[in-house]
Amino acid sequence: MSVADVAVSPIHTGSGFCFGHERSSSSSSSSHYSVKSVLVFLSVSGSTMPMLILESDSIAEVKLRIQTCNGFRVRRQRLVFSGRELARNASRVRDYGVTGGSVLHLVLKLYDPLLVTVITTCGKVFEFHVDRRRDVGYLKKRISKEGKGFPEVDDQEILFRGEKLDDRRIIGGICKDGNSVIHLLVKKSVKEEDSVKIEDPAASGKDLLLLEPVVLNPDVKLPKILEDMIDRTVDGLKKGNPPVRSSEGTGGTYLMQDSSGLNYVSVFKPMDEEPMAVNNPQKLPLSSDGQGLKRGTRVGEGATREVAAYLLDHPKTGPRSSSKEAMGFAGVPPTAMVRSFHKVYNFGSSDTKEAKVGSLQMFMKNNGSCEDIGPGAFPVEEVHKISVFDIRMANADRHAGNILTGKDEDGKTVLIPIDHGYCLPENFEDCTFEWLYWPQAKVPFSSETLNYINSLDAEQDIALLKLNGWDVPEAVSRTLRISTMLLKKGVERDMTPYQIGSIMCRETVNKDSAIEEILREAHNSVLPESSEATFLETVSIAMDRRLDQL
Repeated sequence: MSVADVAVSPIHTGSGFCFGHERSSSSSSSSHYSVKSVLVFLSVSGSTMPMLILESDSIAEVKLRIQTCNGFRVRRQRLVFSGRELARNASRVRDYGVTGGSVLHLVLKLYDPLLVTVITTCGKVFEFHVDRRRDVGYLKKRISKEGKGFPEVDDQEILFRGEKLDDRRIIGGICKDGNSVIHLLVKKSVKEEDSVKIEDPAASGKDLLLLEPVVLNPDVKLPKILEDMIDRTVDGLKKGNPPVRSSEGTGGTYLMQDSSGLNYVSVFKPMDEEPMAVNNPQKLPLSSDGQGLKRGTRVGEGATREVAAYLLDHPKTGPRSSSKEAMGFAGVPPTAMVRSFHKVYNFGSSDTKEAKVGSLQMFMKNNGSCEDIGPGAFPVEEVHKISVFDIRMANADRHAGNILTGKDEDGKTVLIPIDHGYCLPENFEDCTFEWLYWPQAKVPFSSETLNYINSLDAEQDIALLKLNGWDVPEAVSRTLRISTMLLKKGVERDMTPYQIGSIMCRETVNKDSAIEEILREAHNSVLPESSEATFLETVSIAMDRRLDQL
């Protein structure tokens, strides 16, 4: 996390700051720049670095300058100002209201696998790609499992530059010079008398809550796949395998391990650690009005939306409420609401440590995210399934980093959508779909996808959410009805994902999208006391007229 103080002032030449807008020798001899400059102080890992940008710079240009000056890659940056993510790269910083005295927050996504070279005392060399968030104890287990002839876990000593590493040492913190390769020496250790023992709560008679489902409607039975995920997560906690906090994202995210400690089972996101919530570990400022990072969302409601996204990702065979299939059309990972307690969670400065409520999502094995490869390799149907989901859910946070890539049983590439805490907003102001710029978005939908779209029913979806305990706000219900309406009307006219998605997304921060213009027209056409049904009918007429003009 870094904090940047922003001040607007004329900047003198020769200041020594990193500044990409140099004055030519033939320009005015004035001692300072005639353009309005913004002085930004980036504080990263305790050090503060000044940088100059122009008030007219785009977000993309600012991120590129941060990369050029400080080495933080563009795709690893997330900028936040005044409780809002600066997500539209083409928009200018001034469009977001950045002025003198403003404060920017730079969130760095640090996930990069480390190449660990392990050398035995007898000269054998092995290489492992290891998540930098793992600890030395995990590496020992990998060595015993994958390295033939290596000592058992309890018999290993791992040394780095002559220093013996403790099992709890985090891999990413071993090497401080930023290298992505670590060379380690492993040898058989001398048995020590003292050992660390993990107390079994059951054996000590303590009734300690580790993790349990939150049941809001006792008449709704938890699907078996969710029961199994919760059971495996609890087994890992009982074995003493702690949650591993992820460096990804702007909120608190914890990777939950299985009983072996070798695999992740699920991902836990507590409500009180969401961006701008009271216990947010990234130290983002608290929301002053309850608004989330995306317009139309509320702080602390991300977990509810994560669960809603899974519920509304209906399988091809029919609605989630009647289908026995675990995975839906878009492939949203199974997700449930749970209550969990562990000392590693972020409790801030509070002396009272209570169980946290949040979403628990199945961890999906993957080969990285769509940030890591070009979109040309993605199958058309995989992009289309996500586009259908995002349009229908009015997703306000779809970027390449929250679409994972993987392989199915036949070796074909599959895309896995995650991070749906900003779906179903109360308005369309912040809808963003990165796939709009991918070539697959301009390909017409297949007949199979069209059949799926035609089977969608917004009223049934709202009823399903209420059945599962969400008292859906009227503004959210309206969003779902209108987005489903647009999707259906669009495919009736043979529109592509690109054409439909473009109607929902703003071109710039301050220019309303087509769907917002349609809604404004409908608002101006009905009386204030008109019913919701009357308003939606007016929206339908205005939408037909707008689509027929395209």
